[in-house]
Amino acid sequence: MNRRDFLFGTSATLLASTVLPTLAKGKENAVHDIAFTQTGLSHVKHVLGPVAADPTKIPPPIMRSHSIHHDIVLEARQVEGQLDQGTTFNFMTWNAQVPGPMIRVRQGDTITLTIKSAKHNNRPHNIDIHALYGSGGGSMATFVSPGESKTEKFKCMYPGAFIYHCAVPNMDEHISSGMFGMILVEPYDGLPKVDREFYFGQHEIYTKEPFGTSGKVTFDYDAMAKEQPNYVVFNGAVQGISSEWLGAAKAKVGETIRVFMVCGGPNLTSSFHPIGNVWSRCWPQGALANPPLKYVQTQPVAPGSCFIGEMELPVAETIKLVDHALSRVARKGLLAEIDVHQTIP
Repeated sequence: MNRRDFLFGTSATLLASTVLPTLAKGKENAVHDIAFTQTGLSHVKHVLGPVAADPTKIPPPIMRSHSIHHDIVLEARQVEGQLDQGTTFNFMTWNAQVPGPMIRVRQGDTITLTIKSAKHNNRPHNIDIHALYGSGGGSMATFVSPGESKTEKFKCMYPGAFIYHCAVPNMDEHISSGMFGMILVEPYDGLPKVDREFYFGQHEIYTKEPFGTSGKVTFDYDAMAKEQPNYVVFNGAVQGISSEWLGAAKAKVGETIRVFMVCGGPNLTSSFHPIGNVWSRCWPQGALANPPLKYVQTQPVAPGSCFIGEMELPVAETIKLVDHALSRVARKGLLAEIDVHQTIP
């Protein structure tokens, strides 16, 4: 893989909010393709390369004033993938990527969500959706053993950016290992227009081996209980979305960009900061029903929460997205970059 080319794609859209006994017939219907489903990856135990989600492969802004229905399939997949160059780890994922596919719907939309578990898995899984009214955020209705599938139906009742995550009894291990993502429920009036959008997920990984170990590293339950991770990363990869590995995201001078960030945790709060820039507008906790804050330097994003921030790009630069608890950047692998050029190479 060329370190500057993001050649592994992802696509999706998904879910949200109150249990719907029966769905109205005759409405426009949206069936969203989930990355990799056509390849038979559900029978593959390894990912050749990183599991990092491409931050640019997200559903486009919603340009409609009416509600539609979505049919969505998410598959729980346990895979061995690259945590760092030369280091692998047993990830637990949605659709073999970290974070899971970003879901984008409109307030008032309805969803039929099918949760599958790949046959090769050796753990049960389910999904808790913070954009949902219902017991366990839907986790009780979606508990699946390997090879099983469950379906539930919802209506999106309120706007915002919300986390979804696995919620079995060992949920902290499953989330740490990658089983989290974002659902965006756009308000009726939509979002302000921007030129580009990017999607990131922060989480920490607890290993018995120290940071930088070559070969396969193993999960450490004691370190997790003590909240002492060896890795804190974006998108399941050490400095993955940067010139150090897979390549930085790209934008042009004069554009306005929007960044979506979901903090999986399971334990650490992110002090999310763009080095060399500022959040010209941001919605703490993804709370889109509220007015945005303006010109914010660093915004806390708690585990189990989300963030939406916009930046203006008046000059050419490399924006470094970090957690301003900076030892996580210097010593634990947390970094993503956005290269801003006059023209995109």
